[in-house]
Amino acid sequence: MTPLENRLRETADRITVAIDALLPRAQGPEARLISAMRYAALAGGKRLRPFLTLETGRVFDADETALLRTAVAIECIHTYSLVHDDLPCMDDDDLRRGQPTVHVEYDEATAVLAGDALLTIAFEILADPATHPDPQMRCKLIAGLAKASGAQGMVGGQAIDMAGAGDEGDLIAVTRMNRMKTGALISFAVDAGALIGVASEEDRHALARYGHDIGLAFQLADDLLDLRGNVTEMGKAAQKDQDAGKANFVTILGPEAAEARVRLLAAQAKGHLGAFGPRGRILAEVVDFVLDRRH
Repeated sequence: MTPLENRLRETADRITVAIDALLPRAQGPEARLISAMRYAALAGGKRLRPFLTLETGRVFDADETALLRTAVAIECIHTYSLVHDDLPCMDDDDLRRGQPTVHVEYDEATAVLAGDALLTIAFEILADPATHPDPQMRCKLIAGLAKASGAQGMVGGQAIDMAGAGDEGDLIAVTRMNRMKTGALISFAVDAGALIGVASEEDRHALARYGHDIGLAFQLADDLLDLRGNVTEMGKAAQKDQDAGKANFVTILGPEAAEARVRLLAAQAKGHLGAFGPRGRILAEVVDFVLDRRH
């Protein structure tokens, strides 16, 4: 295991512990709902978005508590999106992170409500003064996460996907869809670290370009995994898009061109970090992780 993989694993464990502490305990009449929330959120995963928040903030020596709580809020949003994406009315998946999806383990109504509750607790965490003493900073984080995850971001991208945009092989439509559905939250994860670290506008612009490119690279790599991966390694169904006849980067570009595109995006992402010198080393190494991941 490489040093970066160790760091990713350590961060993932730290995020899981923090989620465990911040989510309510499963008790009382709402115990089944809370149990489903915890089942989804504590199931593991790469925790890439929280990692990006923490590591970006560390470039600017940001407060670790603020970074950690913000990272947890972002992961709650990401987890809620997975719970809803897996529903029968969406992608209808039975497996996620190596275990039965929430609607399979519990029931469909509980899964909907668990996703709703994970969504809302994310903003509860950000609004708490424990996240940051400055109310203006908390408002910036709340507004940024809301935009990244709402109709102009992740949810809008999912709606475009469900409507079949890009199924005629329109690369521009597929790029826009994935920029919203996947890239927006990844970009915000980077920007949140820069915000908490009080980065300059110039540095935030450079990191915004980095976030844009790594977000698209992540989706390209995911589409390649969907084509070539297997259930055991991925912890979820493989060849989903192909079986459903859905267009993605690989079906439009072809595997070889998609691999060339992801390498180009990776090079661009690293290039945006040039001004940070050694401080940006971990963020640059994350780009290679995105390219080489197997799950």
